[in-house]
Amino acid sequence: MYSGNTLCLTRLEKDFAELNFNNCNGSANKFDQETLGELEAALGILSSAANIRGLLLTSSKRVFIAGGDITQFKAMFPADKAQFFEAVQRYNRLMSTIEDFPFPSVAVISGLALGGGLEISLACDYRIMADNAAIGLPEINLGILPGWGGTVRLPRLCGFATAVQWITSGKQQKATVALEEGVVDAVFPADQLRKEALSLLDKMTNGTVDFSHRRQCKLSPMSEPEHEIAAIAKVQSDAIIAKTGDYYPAPLTVIELMGETAKLPRDEAIAMETRAFYKLSQSYQARALVGLFLGDQYVTNCAKGYSLELGQNLADIAQAGVVGAGIMGGGIAYQNAISGYSVVMKDIAQEALDMGLEQADRLLQKSVSRGKLASEQADSIKAMITPTLEDVELADCEILVEAVVEQTAVKQTVLCSLEAQIMPQAIIASNTSTISINRLASSLQRPEQFCGMHFFNPVNAMKLVEVIRGEHTSDKTIARVCSYALQLGKKPIVVNDCPGFLVNRVLFALCFGLEMLLKEGVSYEQIDSVMEDWGMPMGPAYLMDVIGLDTINHCYAVMMEGIPERFVRTAEDLPTEALFKVGRLGQKNALGYYKYEKSQRGRALKMPDPEVIQLLESIGGPAKDIEPQDIIDRLLLPLAMEMAHCLEEGIVASATEADMALIWGIGFPAFRGGICRWMDEQGLDSICQRGEAYLALGELYRPPPQLKKMAASGKRFYS
Repeated sequence: MYSGNTLCLTRLEKDFAELNFNNCNGSANKFDQETLGELEAALGILSSAANIRGLLLTSSKRVFIAGGDITQFKAMFPADKAQFFEAVQRYNRLMSTIEDFPFPSVAVISGLALGGGLEISLACDYRIMADNAAIGLPEINLGILPGWGGTVRLPRLCGFATAVQWITSGKQQKATVALEEGVVDAVFPADQLRKEALSLLDKMTNGTVDFSHRRQCKLSPMSEPEHEIAAIAKVQSDAIIAKTGDYYPAPLTVIELMGETAKLPRDEAIAMETRAFYKLSQSYQARALVGLFLGDQYVTNCAKGYSLELGQNLADIAQAGVVGAGIMGGGIAYQNAISGYSVVMKDIAQEALDMGLEQADRLLQKSVSRGKLASEQADSIKAMITPTLEDVELADCEILVEAVVEQTAVKQTVLCSLEAQIMPQAIIASNTSTISINRLASSLQRPEQFCGMHFFNPVNAMKLVEVIRGEHTSDKTIARVCSYALQLGKKPIVVNDCPGFLVNRVLFALCFGLEMLLKEGVSYEQIDSVMEDWGMPMGPAYLMDVIGLDTINHCYAVMMEGIPERFVRTAEDLPTEALFKVGRLGQKNALGYYKYEKSQRGRALKMPDPEVIQLLESIGGPAKDIEPQDIIDRLLLPLAMEMAHCLEEGIVASATEADMALIWGIGFPAFRGGICRWMDEQGLDSICQRGEAYLALGELYRPPPQLKKMAASGKRFYS
């Protein structure tokens, strides 16, 4: 009846029709402009066809439909209101056309049905699902909502409370849950789906199963009492505000919308959904979260691209090694084992090996207690870690991660010793957060097979790995390490060697901004409170305690030596140095900017310490509060300017990678999209003017030349 590049329409026996999605342009079915155009054509033919008695929606791919192609649909966001409404109304007409056909329809869900893939299924009269499939409406994670009738049809199938929970969480739901909640009507093994779907369609057409009542329920206002809907909406809204505040408007908008549309018929409800969809699409949160989604894909594709450029598949590594155990080394060894790698963990001290194994075991047991792993699986994974005091055990390792103490002389000694013992083609990567890769490589015989591989702590939780290219590092080494990082489940971002690399370099610009505020007597508690209210997971003083004041002071020395024109010592002791000198290390010894006590669950609870307040008053005078916006500017402008320097110097290749590094590396607020997107939202001209207003404080606030040029010409980091 119709055949296109992404779908085809076929007449079956008994005058049934099958609409089969089979994207010839890619590995998964998705709603891009081509697919929607072909769907419109196929439905037009189906509408005018004679003697059609039922419709089957199927997929020939492992994924039923993965949702909309966000790379195309993001173009709707800057569109004017009329264009936006025209596009969304067109897509909604397609869904309603299926729902309004004079014959019944069944969606056969195999694999994933997400976003628009679930919404087209909701437009059908019945849904059957493979037992290994999953469905969901993840649009909330992009700062928007299901805009093709999802907020209208889902609650009419499964009830208001379940629909709100599904949509505001954005989570994928298993087949058993979908069946239990009433979103699908039956679950079968994948090889039985088609037979069962045709049988169900046959029963609907011969009157054994009545589909008309169910269809009428989807077209009509909901029957749930208004006061119950209002009560559920309040509970759900309160829970979201308690968890994320009002940083993310989409979930709260969805709840309000669904409460209002519950008493409307379908078409009026969908029209209201479109208006809410448009409003969310214009928010900076949507721009940020869509940018993050695309940024994630971009970083992964960049990492894969290094291998593709060389025409080689560099993913396969039979044996990995970690040199230097303890908490960090144990975390890296665990990440290897959990990712399927056999890994040798080497140290010169049995105590350090024991600590590393304890770290790996603790993480595995946590997975067991949460039901993610069986005890036998955990034991098997732990057995993939071989602890050793002997160098000979490293001989077969194809990649070695050096994670010894952060001291140049120690690392150089260890690296030279390793290079002499391993196979000639093996790669060595140093897990260093501050030490120059070029300096470490200077004593190696094969510097082209050496690079930095900076894991963030805790290794199991932090996505980012900075892959640091030295002056002599080969492309093949970068490709192999990026491939290895991807296999570990990490997000590798390649940066060039410089003091602090990327994340620490810009973070310490913010930290220097903090030091200047503290010297002026601004309350560190107010500073932390303001930045946490702005969206940071923790304020800068609290963050320093978590990192460790000893580590901070070590890094300060690196930054002041490496970039002395901006990282300037403005007093004999910076406030953090003064705290360190009186023995305060942060959470390591329960004394930092705050003092810490253990909760019943063993978590470190922070509280103000009068001794710190007294010490800081001796530096900056009595503690005082200032305007919150001044704090935000005083901290974020140095970070922004330093990131602009990194882009100008080619330390990082793109604004996208720069932003993703901060989001994955320090928890920069996702809803703000990263520092470059924040600068765009503020306006680059405004950023430059505000920086120049603070030049009396130091060069950290001076806009670099390229940023000023961009501002003058009206350019942005993101189009």
